[in-house]
Amino acid sequence: MDYTHLGRSGLLVSRLCLGTMNFGAYASEEESFAIMDRALELGINFIDTANGYGRSVHPGYTEEIIGRWLAQGNGRRERVVLATKVYGQMGEWPNEGRLSARHIHAACAASLQRLQTDHLDLYQMHHVDRDTPWEEIWQAMEQLYHEGKTIYIGSSNFAGWHLAQAQESARRRQFFGLVSEQSLYNLTARTVELEVLPACEAYGLGVLPWSPLAGGLLGGVLQKHAEGRRMSESIQRAVEKYRPQLEEYEALCREIGADPGVVGLAWLLQQPEVTAPIIGPRTIAQLEEALNALTLDLTPEMLGRLDAIFPGPGGPAPEAYAW
Repeated sequence: MDYTHLGRSGLLVSRLCLGTMNFGAYASEEESFAIMDRALELGINFIDTANGYGRSVHPGYTEEIIGRWLAQGNGRRERVVLATKVYGQMGEWPNEGRLSARHIHAACAASLQRLQTDHLDLYQMHHVDRDTPWEEIWQAMEQLYHEGKTIYIGSSNFAGWHLAQAQESARRRQFFGLVSEQSLYNLTARTVELEVLPACEAYGLGVLPWSPLAGGLLGGVLQKHAEGRRMSESIQRAVEKYRPQLEEYEALCREIGADPGVVGLAWLLQQPEVTAPIIGPRTIAQLEEALNALTLDLTPEMLGRLDAIFPGPGGPAPEAYAW
């Protein structure tokens, strides 16, 4: 397993991050335990979750599964860089969501209880809260830091100017601020190349792409459908939108001799700003297949052909749309 620093920090994380959104929803607790155990065996030390995951059962259910896994001991907690998120509505009453200081403190305490740990390695704001001032947010996060409840702070789904706001506010407080940004990023979704990636590079933030295979669209969906695999309605709509490109993409993957999902992850891993794509396996087999992306070296010619199939916005702003 390869490891890299999370942004400008000294923290080392695996080049693939184990996402857990499927735990409790599509993978049973027993299956989730097996996936996490195998991830550790393979050297993956980075596990990402959120306080709202498992909502189909109840909010927080996925954290509870991870907490019961960590409670088994044998060095699980010590080996894991544990990340969760705050923002989503966790109840029906006011102040049970978003980023008020009150909710940040209450949500952190609840996540720690569900995860059966005394601290979080990375506490991420799941979305920007335009109604809460940064002075309030950073005061709350600093208190958690000084209490030893979290070590690093990250963001998710922030625009470039939100990252700038956050970091400049933290700088005025002489606080380390954000260490990472978790964004939607894959071959079909490259908007972050305009503003978010340049902002992350400027401020020394690690980039953690979520949905690296576009919800399965880049995982060989045409071939799987030809073999009799059913597609969800959302994937069917996406296939119709991207069918010509997907046909080219899967043909190129066959030429490369690699599974489409592996190619999609390898493309992200070769983007200089990317720290660790967040994979969301439902089975151990899917987890093990994803690791092949770590050793697939896409040549400049292959990267150029992928760019031609799924063009980005043209580089960073403003040159992407102006001179």
